[in-house]
Amino acid sequence: MTTLIDRRQTSGLDLSALGAARYATLPQQQRGRGALVNMPGRYERHGTQIFDDGWQTLEELPPFKTTVYAETPKKIITTNDSPDISFRQSINPYRGCEHGCTYCYARPTHAYMGLSPGLDFESKLFAKTNAASLLRAELANPNYQPLTIALGANTDPYQPIEREYRITRQILEVLSEFNHPVGIVTKSALVLRDLDILEDMAKRNLVKVAVSVTTLDPKLARAMEPRAATPPRRLGTIEALSKAGVPTVVMSAPIIPGLNDSEIEGILKAAYAAGAREAGYVVLRLPLEVKDIFRAWLEEALPDRAAKVMSLVRQIRQGKENDSTFGRRFTGTGPYAWTIGRRFEMAAQRLGYNKNRRQLSTDAFRRPPQPGEQLKLF
Repeated sequence: MTTLIDRRQTSGLDLSALGAARYATLPQQQRGRGALVNMPGRYERHGTQIFDDGWQTLEELPPFKTTVYAETPKKIITTNDSPDISFRQSINPYRGCEHGCTYCYARPTHAYMGLSPGLDFESKLFAKTNAASLLRAELANPNYQPLTIALGANTDPYQPIEREYRITRQILEVLSEFNHPVGIVTKSALVLRDLDILEDMAKRNLVKVAVSVTTLDPKLARAMEPRAATPPRRLGTIEALSKAGVPTVVMSAPIIPGLNDSEIEGILKAAYAAGAREAGYVVLRLPLEVKDIFRAWLEEALPDRAAKVMSLVRQIRQGKENDSTFGRRFTGTGPYAWTIGRRFEMAAQRLGYNKNRRQLSTDAFRRPPQPGEQLKLF
């Protein structure tokens, strides 16, 4: 059974102070998922607590199933002015992500929907079904100025539901039609389904694909990123893209101190052998609810290493578990963070990464004649 709890009583506290059981789920509900908790969103007044009311019905609670809701936003291109990132425009075809990565920095956005950043984030998803038509209209606007669009900067554009909804493919078709540059970030081998479009766009210098490789250890990957592609499949994706002439980047992200930072050199070496010629990294970020979700997973999955990992996280975050300050949120600060950065740079330089960073072109951008539009004489 479940009962309502007053969210106001928990405001400002974290799971370690409350006891994870307050927001715990049962083992059969977590099957195949990353998060172990389903705390209420930070804007919610009430949450729920599981308890046995004597009727012995807890065993009947089913696993969390993926539910997809259609969403029809009024605008699809999102802009930002962050000094930390290289793009100013992005598109996210989906809200939430079924990959279930325990460390995902996008989890807190589900609170805006009145849902939990925990299990809800990876099981209650929103598909922007009108994305392609919105994009076409926005690109056709005479006032639009082309800049590279980042596809999947928040949630993965090739998460499992893309097989059915094909929103990402529709977006690529529009971008290709307009000769518009796009940068893709993914953990999924599903990107190879669209190799026909990507290969053609690459010939026009319109696309670059970044594949995130967090670890080469399949067991750790399965526990930490339960529904993402396995490490060998991600390396295979890099290889297939590279052989097709699609510029490919390997992202060692996130680097988690005390957990996968020992793999920096190995990941870069394996990805270079697969064909990647650009590389980047980001250290672990734990904004808002993510710190509780990640810590709960870490203490359950790796209890012997949990204290060390969290201690190192605080060392690179000036004694806190997260630091959102521009200029250091992606790299951290302090001796340990400096060591991670230098190791990455030295390994990348030794292997030959980043000698020529591909700059995508906006020169070929064009607005094709739209239905019902009068053709121009000059």
